[in-house]
Amino acid sequence: MLVTTEYVDIPAGPSPMRMFVAAPKSAGQYPGILCYSDIFQLTGPMLRACTRLASYGFVAAAPEIYHRLEPPGSVIPFDDAGRNRGLEDAAKTPVTHFDDDRRAALDYLPSHTSVASGKLGAMGFCIGGHLAFRAALEPRVRATVCFYGTGIHDGKLGLDQNAGSLDRAGEIRGELLMVFGTEDPHVSSEGRTAIDRRLRAAGVNYSIRLFPCEHAFMRDEGPRFDPEAADQAFGAMIAIFRKVFQS
Repeated sequence: MLVTTEYVDIPAGPSPMRMFVAAPKSAGQYPGILCYSDIFQLTGPMLRACTRLASYGFVAAAPEIYHRLEPPGSVIPFDDAGRNRGLEDAAKTPVTHFDDDRRAALDYLPSHTSVASGKLGAMGFCIGGHLAFRAALEPRVRATVCFYGTGIHDGKLGLDQNAGSLDRAGEIRGELLMVFGTEDPHVSSEGRTAIDRRLRAAGVNYSIRLFPCEHAFMRDEGPRFDPEAADQAFGAMIAIFRKVFQS
């Protein structure tokens, strides 16, 4: 399916929030997916992931998660200085700001001419996996995929030492897919077990997929990229979105 792309600026807090939006070129109504990046914001790998998702029949909207700190259009490099910058931006951002921006993005999606009424989902990578998990707490979000979400198991998110995301798992009403690499130092086996246990106890409709990979194995730049595992994980996301939104 051919895709169109654009950037839009929407109201969110004291400064506009820029979003990359990829949508099917063919006229129609499609599910809208809020897509969260890792700490490097809207890099090439993130834009390609959104464009690829849109080609399967979804409207993918990815916000700049640090729009309150970085100038519009800021893309953080994949190097040591960039990693430090991204982590510092995260450490300055309270969860209330992430939550306010999420609501603004989810309010925007239904206004898009190609987004079908009542069909909203979320996905995200790394810190974005945690932000997607928090999006799943909203009743209007019907399906969520979290790729190696950091801080879910111990609560750490941005400025907050404990955002309480996992404690609120019982609020999730949609379907949830958690994807992890077994060699990921940021989410240990103990952390994955804690997530699994809490989701089961809360009665969440969820599944967990494990791949023998490192953190960020789906980022198609750098030495940790695993193309086969990335394709399988991406396919699992498409499967859950189609199951939920075509039912």
